[in-house]
Parts: sequence; structure tokens; C-alpha cells
Amino acid sequence: MSAAPPRGGAWVLVQGALLIGFLILPAYPGRAPGAGSGATHALTIGAVVLWAAGIGLFVSAARGLGRSLTPFPAPAERGRLVRTGAYRLVRHPIYSALILGAAGVAIYWASLPHAAGVLLLFAFFDLKARREEALLRARYPEYDDYRRRVRRLIPWLY
Repeated sequence: MSAAPPRGGAWVLVQGALLIGFLILPAYPGRAPGAGSGATHALTIGAVVLWAAGIGLFVSAARGLGRSLTPFPAPAERGRLVRTGAYRLVRHPIYSALILGAAGVAIYWASLPHAAGVLLLFAFFDLKARREEALLRARYPEYDDYRRRVRRLIPWLY
């Protein structure tokens, strides 16, 4: 009896640690939300819109995956390749949603540590997506065509 192939639990642990770490970062230099000039108010509104868009994208993408949803890079045992809904815009919309929401938080607090955290999350999710894509390519022959047509994390750009 052979052992099951690794699903990528270390990726999930690091992801959890990064997200928790992001949430507990101090807002330094930071500002009080809503304080300041009209430009600051516009940034606050923009930040809230980014955060809300991240939540909406996350929910839409998770629902679109249905039973194929898994936190692991390895595809779900009985999963299917989803290319509709949010997956028409980017190949990893859940990762994009988390980055988008984090960017909203960083802008809202005008926080340099949070801005650095957004960059770290982007780098991590890019690496995780690359690992996941290698596994998706092995599982689904049609993934290469999908990969050529749809960007990884940012619609039409990256």
C-alpha cells in the first residue's frame, strides 16, 4: 500500500501564519480612520471599496469552486477544473481576493507594515499558485490552454 501524495499542508500553515500576522500588524505610522482632508476621505472610501471587493471576489470564487474548494495546492480528489465566473478573470481569484482585501486594509490604516505585508502576501500567493499550477497541469490536460488565456492573479496584467 503506497502513501498518499502530499497535499501541501506546509503551504496552508504558512498561509495561515501570514494572514494572522497581517491582521495583528501594528498600524504604524498609521492614522485614525476618517481623520484628515478630503483626499484622506477619498482614500478611506477607496480602501473600503477594495476591502469589500476582496470579500465579494472571495465569496464568488469559493462558491464557484464548490466541491473543488481546498486550501491545499493539490487539487481536490474529486474536483473539476473551473474556468467560469471569477475564474474567467484570473486563475487564482481567491488569492487575488485576499491580496485585494489586504491592500484595502493597508490603505485604510495608511500603514507601512501593512503595505509590506501586502507585498509579502502577493509574493507568497504567487509562489503557491505556481506550485498549484504544476499539480493542475498534471491533473487536467486542458489546463495549459486555460493558463495561456487567463492571467494568474491580476486580470489582463499578471
